[in-house]
Amino acid sequence: MASNPADLEFTDPLTGLGNHRRLQDKIDRLISERADDPAPFAVGLLDLDGFKPINDLFGRAAGDFILQQVALRLNAAMDDSATVARVGADEFAFLYPMVFSEDAISQKTRMLIEILSAPYDIGERTARLSASVGCSLFYSGDETTAHLLNKAETALYHAKRSGRGGVVVYTREMEEAAKRVTRIEQALRRAVSAGEVEPHFQPIVDLVSRKTIGFETLARWTDRDLGFVSPATFIPIAEERGIIAPLSQLVLRKATEAARAWPEHLFLSFNLSPSQLVDQNTGLQILSILNRTGFDPRRLEVEITETGLMTDPASAEKIVNDLRRIGARISLDDFGTGQSSLGRLREFNFDKLKIDRAFVSSILDDKPSEHIIRAILAMCEGLNMDVVAEGIEDEGQAARLEQFGCAGGQGFLFGRPSNAEATLGYLRNTLRAPQTANIS
Repeated sequence: MASNPADLEFTDPLTGLGNHRRLQDKIDRLISERADDPAPFAVGLLDLDGFKPINDLFGRAAGDFILQQVALRLNAAMDDSATVARVGADEFAFLYPMVFSEDAISQKTRMLIEILSAPYDIGERTARLSASVGCSLFYSGDETTAHLLNKAETALYHAKRSGRGGVVVYTREMEEAAKRVTRIEQALRRAVSAGEVEPHFQPIVDLVSRKTIGFETLARWTDRDLGFVSPATFIPIAEERGIIAPLSQLVLRKATEAARAWPEHLFLSFNLSPSQLVDQNTGLQILSILNRTGFDPRRLEVEITETGLMTDPASAEKIVNDLRRIGARISLDDFGTGQSSLGRLREFNFDKLKIDRAFVSSILDDKPSEHIIRAILAMCEGLNMDVVAEGIEDEGQAARLEQFGCAGGQGFLFGRPSNAEATLGYLRNTLRAPQTANIS
């Protein structure tokens, strides 16, 4: 497309499209032209979904051919004023000077995704692609090219998280949400360093006797400026921003210190995040904490999820084996909601399985949930695994689970998560009297 040698530094050699420098130059010029009258225009980033597997399957030459075909299709779809560039291995960008609204850019990018979804002929075989797109709009003369592209990058991140073939346009609401995430991240880093995240404990009971047999540890955080921050908010941020390991270690240390005061027959259940199952030092870190706090590893149950197992099965297996060697038990959490196969139950030889609350909540009025729970219980009996049903909120659910032969239960019916002091008071009360007390 570009033949002038002076233009080569602005041209992608594989596709002939402009490169990142060409795109930046065009956006810079457009911002300058509209400085006095900042009429909106649109910028977008398009990422090919699943290109690497196709590249691996068909070979690099075929991958390059597909990228050239993508470039031809995108270039043909641009109007006279628009620009498309290749800005990464499988990432393209476009500039629409005459697109003024979120609806208009959404329509145009959905058309691009549809154009790219038609099959690509590679010899006698065909390949199919989808794409995710993030867009941003120029509204103000204060905005720079870098700012616009950063907003499009953020929107692309959200599009890819929501699944293949998604389009997200960066909004002012998204900007506020991003600022809030950053505020929470900074406050959380400070709180972890200062030891301000606390463990709370939710009882796990024997469904027949209703006696407490252990507690699950749950992280709780109240910030001096932000107030109470839900774990549904701060745990994903901790995962994404690399804070989860020190956060987890802090909570485990405090939890094991508190649990030393409990009767010795009670176990402590503790969750490991998917990213911790990728870090092969996790087992040693847990052992170090147990040694420091003097908590018996045989009283520790470590909960991992199916999603965590799938991230890096080899690393997860090493961590599980490390924990088993020190006497800890391993529990599979949220069973039935992840993507792991039943073969994982045999490979990892779990000690316990936790039935997800999604099945428990509908056990009284949904036959499929009832049949799934019955099947899980029969399977666990055959595999010699303990079972705990999560999310039990009323007596009818508990009675039905007991009727089906489920031995363990957890949920608001038996107690809400409470801090160390309240948990110790609950234990003193229940040791003095029949277990009818609720922790709250």
